[in-house]
Amino acid sequence: MQIQFLAAASGSFGLIALAVNEDALPGDLEPALAQGASRARFTGKAGQVFEGFVERGGAVVRAALVGLGKPGAADRAEAAEKAGAALSARYLTAGEPTLAIDLTGSDLTAEEAAGLLLAARLRGWRYDIYHTKFTDEQKTSLETITAIGAPEGTEEAWTIASAVAEGVEFTRTLVTEPANIIYPESFVARAKARYEGTGLVVRVLDEEEMGILGMGALLGVAQGSVKPGRMLAIEWKGGDEATAPTAFVGKGVTFDTGGISIKGAAGMEDMKWDMGGAGAVAGAMLVLALRGAKANVIGVCGLVENMPDANAQRPGDVVTSMSGQTIEVINTDAEGRLVLCDALTWVQKEYKPATIVDLATLTGAIIAALADEYAGIFSNNDDLAAKLTAAGQTVGEKLWRFPMGSTYDKLIDSPIADMKNVGGRYGGSITAAQFIKRFVENDTPWAHLDIAGVVWADKPGATFDKGATGYGVRLLDQYVRDVLEA
Repeated sequence: MQIQFLAAASGSFGLIALAVNEDALPGDLEPALAQGASRARFTGKAGQVFEGFVERGGAVVRAALVGLGKPGAADRAEAAEKAGAALSARYLTAGEPTLAIDLTGSDLTAEEAAGLLLAARLRGWRYDIYHTKFTDEQKTSLETITAIGAPEGTEEAWTIASAVAEGVEFTRTLVTEPANIIYPESFVARAKARYEGTGLVVRVLDEEEMGILGMGALLGVAQGSVKPGRMLAIEWKGGDEATAPTAFVGKGVTFDTGGISIKGAAGMEDMKWDMGGAGAVAGAMLVLALRGAKANVIGVCGLVENMPDANAQRPGDVVTSMSGQTIEVINTDAEGRLVLCDALTWVQKEYKPATIVDLATLTGAIIAALADEYAGIFSNNDDLAAKLTAAGQTVGEKLWRFPMGSTYDKLIDSPIADMKNVGGRYGGSITAAQFIKRFVENDTPWAHLDIAGVVWADKPGATFDKGATGYGVRLLDQYVRDVLEA
């Protein structure tokens, strides 16, 4: 979807929406539109839409009102996003190729106006390349949004927001693609192609190189698949050369059958999105490059496919991680932490990051606890946890912090190895985090985000339709803005 700007309305538009504040309908509205809105109980609440038809200049115009909520409210930015998303959802397949949004007199800031446009673009994202028999009514018709009378500075703010849109859309594409299209090697190929010309530097480790480094945990997961595993590193060096980088590490299980501990058939097709953490990292790194972030960030994606081949690892196997710690594999469906532990060790040895944030669709237990409203956050550092939570609140990607401690840590002690990869029936998300924490060296500030409940949606949300949400991209970018670029 293209976004363009006009200082004032010129010419005619087949579809035009006027952004209005709550309880503040303009006095110069056509009577039919004003009375229709009143009878439909339109008050201008955030995201409310009313549509009518009016005559302007001898032509019948399809006109809409969209609510921005109350001016000056604490949630004004969120309200602006609701307005943009509501318009996109309403008119995406409505037969109109262009939507003009009149922001004149809306009292939005440039950042809020850009947020409205960002939400409109994100809510309008669809991935229809495999549909071959859509009717005209099902096809996306909206191609361009024209912002009229946007506040001064909106076009500059949109330059940043459009980079965010690119990153979220890249993540959604990776997460949406089926597992026969996106697997470790093709994930790497997609990233390389998308990053060309952005200034991002890509490094890739194949299985032979990972074997030499001793990544027995990650390779143990990959050994059951004919698709070889990969370690993808994405480097962005936009900050001071002497500043240690921040590392974002993503779980990239491109399909998860559960391995020998195989999952039930019902819903297994959803496991194409078990690489949502790696997808978020890949998209966030694209955002940082496109907007020229003044920070040093390393993105690492551990990429494997978990399959129940005759060569697959078995429950009871013991593997040796790159850190030298040994792991008794009790359940081969607890594979994400085995991928992450070697990725964490590698990024620490290779880049010596000042801070580490990992993202993973790690546990069903986090969905049981938080449903699809929040992702879970676990951390060894209160300040880091608070800053990530604040960043998530700003962009609507919410986090809820969980406890950690020695009592939970004891649950993953193994009688035969240094640890086991599951801790029993209860506290599954916490024991998973305790497992990962054992691979964080020298008390490096670290946070683990369990995003299993939020990377895929069964119903539309504010800025996404059913399917891939792109969760994590905006959160990581906002964290970089708030902390690394402050």
